[in-house]
This record gives sequence, structure tokens and C-alpha cells, in this order.
Amino acid sequence: MTKLEIGDKAPSFTLPQTADKDVSLSDYKGRYIVLYFYPKDNTPGCTKQACGFRDDLPQFDKLDATVIGISKDSLKKHHNFTDKHDLNFPILSDENGTVCEEYGVWVEKNMYGRKYMGIERTTFLIDPDGVIQDIWRKVKVNGHIDAVRTALEDKKKAA
Repeated sequence: MTKLEIGDKAPSFTLPQTADKDVSLSDYKGRYIVLYFYPKDNTPGCTKQACGFRDDLPQFDKLDATVIGISKDSLKKHHNFTDKHDLNFPILSDENGTVCEEYGVWVEKNMYGRKYMGIERTTFLIDPDGVIQDIWRKVKVNGHIDAVRTALEDKKKAA
């Protein structure tokens, strides 16, 4: 597993979405992409993060940015999660974990001394040319959406 770095080309992918269609990274060429990986639907941190992006989506739209969430949950779980929280952006299912591995977010975790494999909460900011401009690893949900939006605003000003 390679660890992606700022300046790397974002690995392309096509995954099923909750709106019953496949979504590819290339669908959003020409826009910034906030691509975030999260562990599990309907858990406290993941729900708070998704609802934060949902609530701030108009700000991201103004910055020509698309928000996309990915986890290994099934489409059925994603449908329930999306409906329950009125999520207004694509949530993609990577059930076999291929994209999680390509992005280096499928890692060994440790909880209460028990080791297991899981998704490390990570966000990538990808520019309109498909190049990674920022990476947040081991994301703490509080303040994260603001940090991503501020980084995006700074990138747009510098462009």
C-alpha cells in the first residue's frame, strides 16, 4: 500500500452511489473535490461529519467544490444513512475496499488493545486537474469541515 502525498495524482475510481448510479472521479473534472473516507454509517462521529458537510454544502458549491464520502458500507446501509440524515452529496460504497487501499486509508487500528483493520478517517482535497492539494489524516470531526473550507478558500485565492 502506497501512502499518497500532496502533489500526487488522485487515483481514479468508479463506485456505486446511493442514487443508484455509478460515480467516477473523472465526472467532476474541472472542479475541486473534497473526498473523505469514513469508517461507518450511522455512528456518532461519521454522522456528525456527514451532517457537517451537508450543512456547509452551499459554501463548498460557491467554491466550485464537490463533496464525496466513501466507506465500505453496503449500498443499502448508505441508502438508510442518506435518507435518515437528508444527505445532499454522493456517498459511495467501496465494499471490496479497493479504493480505500489505493488511497491508503485501510489501515491497522487499535482499540482497547485489540488490533483490527479499518478505515482511517481521512480527507483529500483534489484540484480541478486531479492533483491532491491537501490531506487530513486521522481526522477529528470537530472543526474539520471549517479547516477544509478554509484550505479550499486559500487555494482558490492563490490560483
